[in-house]
Amino acid sequence: MANAVFPLDLFLFLLFSSISLTLATNYPLSTKSRWIVNESGHRVKLACANWPSHLQPVVAEGLSSQPMDSISKKIREMGFNCVRLTWPLELMINDTLAYNVTVKQSFERYGLDHELQGIHNHNPSIVNIPLINAFQAVVHSLGRNDVMVILDNHKTVPGWCCSNGDPDAFFGDPKFDPDLWMLGLKKMATIFMNVNNVVGMSLRNELRGHNHTAKDWYTYMQKGAEAVHTSNPNVLVILSGLEFDADLTFLKDRPVNLSFKKKLVLELHWYAFTDGTGQWKSHNVNDFCSQIFAKERRTGGFLLEQGLPLFLSEFGTDQRGGDFEGNRYMSCMLAWAAEKDIDWAVWALTGVYYFREGKRGVVEAYGMLDANWHNVHNYTYLQRLSVIQPPHKGPGIKHNHHKKLFHPLTGLCLVRKSPCHESELTLGPCTKDEPWSYSHGGTLEIKGGTQRSCLEGETMVGKSVKLGTRCTKVKRISATKMHLSFKSKDGSLVCLDVDSDNNVFANRCKCLTGDSSCEPASQWFKIF
Repeated sequence: MANAVFPLDLFLFLLFSSISLTLATNYPLSTKSRWIVNESGHRVKLACANWPSHLQPVVAEGLSSQPMDSISKKIREMGFNCVRLTWPLELMINDTLAYNVTVKQSFERYGLDHELQGIHNHNPSIVNIPLINAFQAVVHSLGRNDVMVILDNHKTVPGWCCSNGDPDAFFGDPKFDPDLWMLGLKKMATIFMNVNNVVGMSLRNELRGHNHTAKDWYTYMQKGAEAVHTSNPNVLVILSGLEFDADLTFLKDRPVNLSFKKKLVLELHWYAFTDGTGQWKSHNVNDFCSQIFAKERRTGGFLLEQGLPLFLSEFGTDQRGGDFEGNRYMSCMLAWAAEKDIDWAVWALTGVYYFREGKRGVVEAYGMLDANWHNVHNYTYLQRLSVIQPPHKGPGIKHNHHKKLFHPLTGLCLVRKSPCHESELTLGPCTKDEPWSYSHGGTLEIKGGTQRSCLEGETMVGKSVKLGTRCTKVKRISATKMHLSFKSKDGSLVCLDVDSDNNVFANRCKCLTGDSSCEPASQWFKIF
């Protein structure tokens, strides 16, 4: 989706929503059924951004562009309460790299003189300290700014990730010694034993490759989980799946066997390309999104039904606006994430990388920040994420049983236009507490007040949809069940639709099935 003008009221909404997100001020965290909770037993939803620190310099990206505290504050301002901070295993198993190589020496090794000068300017305190101490400094900066940290062992050798042919793709590969991996996990867990904002450790990113098997997954991931818990019983232990972390199906019939309780979280990744190259383009979007809902349930969503937390630890798309398949996928994915109220981490915080795949200054098209690491890359994209940042249900969350009508294309919800025009509908912030209900009989109404207000069908195609007393029957149709259809004044079948000014009107239902060229997302509303 292209960049859009960012209105002041939306900025204030995001700012205040970031303040109101549940903070884990009474650590450590644990699990309660499918929820992550704090010591009071109240839900803490992980709404994270990935902050890469696993590439060749082994320094958190962006420190040549902004002071680390400025980046940490920006994370909070954007509504995130958590960072998935990546690290390479060599930072823990190669003491020479960790303790004898300074930030200055690491950057000089790769000829990154310009970037090193930027660190001199913005973060002079880390220039001459060892790489492990620079990593710790970032964690402490995040803590000072009320940002939780998930430590993610992204790969073994510093560098970009991932492909099936990597030498560290799976246990037993040339650069993936399971014993050294467990040693590195133990050392990392121990280092952050008493650092409260480090709330979890993700054991390994995107297990994959030609030699991966579920049998070896159980053998080594269970050992790794025990190694982390023994070294630091305060952190959540997060296990990734197979096939680039897109597959947890093997857990359906055989759960992990661990000595500890209430600390286990499973993680899953989902991008447009996870579903196959070209698939979002070649299928009708309703039909394909519905198929993907079913696939996500099979590959990992079933864990929520089994009472285990599921962490969508990577998702995202190109924020420059030209990613046709990614734009289709995002509306589907956001509808799913909102309904499931899942914990998550978007890829990525990055504006630009120091050094990626042999090139300097590579811009991250999926990045939340611009190349200066200061401004939001795409405010419209951030707005779309805002509805899934706060928790909507779970232990300790006030639940008023009202429904939200979420419009995933915009990240907004169906609301009344204003107190003076309560019968008129528009899109607005999902934080607005509109008391919607949707009955089994198909009545969509606003509860409360002295007079019943429900969606009226007394309108024509192209005209505004309003609330009134003459209720019409509203059906959820198409494979996704996200088209809200009703009979118009002339008896034709219409659906709720939204124009470019967020006005809600009746329009002929579009793209219901078959046509792969049609875009249905303006008519998608997820009731949750």
